[in-house]
Amino acid sequence: MTDKTLPEQHDFMSSGYARTYPSTAGTQEPVPAQRLDSLLEDLLRDGFVVLERLFDEQQVTRMREELLAQLSPYTGRNAFEGLRTQRLYAVIAKTLACNPLVEHPLVLGLLDRILAPNYLLSQLQAINILPGEVAQSLHYDDAFYPMARPRPPYGAATVMAIDDFTEQNGATLVIPGSHLWDARLPTAAERAAARPVVMPRGSLVLFLGTLWHGGGANRSTAPRLALTAQYCEPWARQQENFSLSIPRHTVRQCSEHIQRLLGYSIHAPFMGMVNGMHPKRVLEESSEQGID
Repeated sequence: MTDKTLPEQHDFMSSGYARTYPSTAGTQEPVPAQRLDSLLEDLLRDGFVVLERLFDEQQVTRMREELLAQLSPYTGRNAFEGLRTQRLYAVIAKTLACNPLVEHPLVLGLLDRILAPNYLLSQLQAINILPGEVAQSLHYDDAFYPMARPRPPYGAATVMAIDDFTEQNGATLVIPGSHLWDARLPTAAERAAARPVVMPRGSLVLFLGTLWHGGGANRSTAPRLALTAQYCEPWARQQENFSLSIPRHTVRQCSEHIQRLLGYSIHAPFMGMVNGMHPKRVLEESSEQGID
C-alpha cells in the first residue's frame, strides 16, 4: 500500500491540535512486523484474512452474555437486515464488553497498513442469525461511497464469531479476489461458489470494504451470533453517528484508541474540529461541567 503518513512539514504537525492532543494512532501494543507482513499479503491477495482464536473462552463468554442481554426480540425490517435476524446497534452505548474487538492490536496493526492515520470506527453491531434465515444478498461494504471501481478500499471490517461459524449456521460468505473487480456484479456461478468462512468462536475474519460477501443461510437448529466492527478512512462519513448515539460519560470510560476511533480526533488539517478546537476538549469540558 502507499505511504499515507503526513509529511513532517505539514502545518498540522506543528499546530495546537497536535501539540495539545497528539494522536494515539499506531501506539497500540506492537505486533511482530513479520506476522503483519504475512497477514497483509493474504489480505491484499484474497480481500480477506481469518484470524483464528483471537479471543479466549472467558472473553467470548462475557461478550456473548452482554450481547444476548441487550438483543431485541424483533428481527430485521427488510431482507438485507434479515427477516430472521436480530441486530443490536449502538453497541458501545449499551456495553463496553466488546471494545476489545474494536481496538485489538492485531486488527489495528493491519488497519494501520491499509487506511490513513486516524481512521475511524464506522459502526459496531451484533448480528444474530436465527434458524431458517436465508442467505443475505452479496454486497461490498463501502458501496455507499459512490466512487468508481476498481479502486482502493475506503474501509475494512471484522466479523467475529461469538458462536462457531459453520457451513450450516450462516457463516459469512466471501468471493476471494472480488475486492479487485471493476464495477461488474458477481455472476450466478460466482454467487453459487461463494466460500463460507468456517471458524471457531473467538476467531474473526477481516476483509476489505471492496470485497463481495454476505451472511450465509442458517440451516441449523440454533442461532449464530456474531459481532462486526467496520472502519473507514478518516475523511469518510461514518455509518453510525457516535456523537449522538454514545453519551459523553460513556466515551470517557473508553480507551484513548476507542475515543480516537469514535471521532474524538482530528484528520489533518482540521477535519473533526469543534468550535475551531480539538474534539477531545469537549470531553474534558463536559466532564468539568457535569454534562453527559
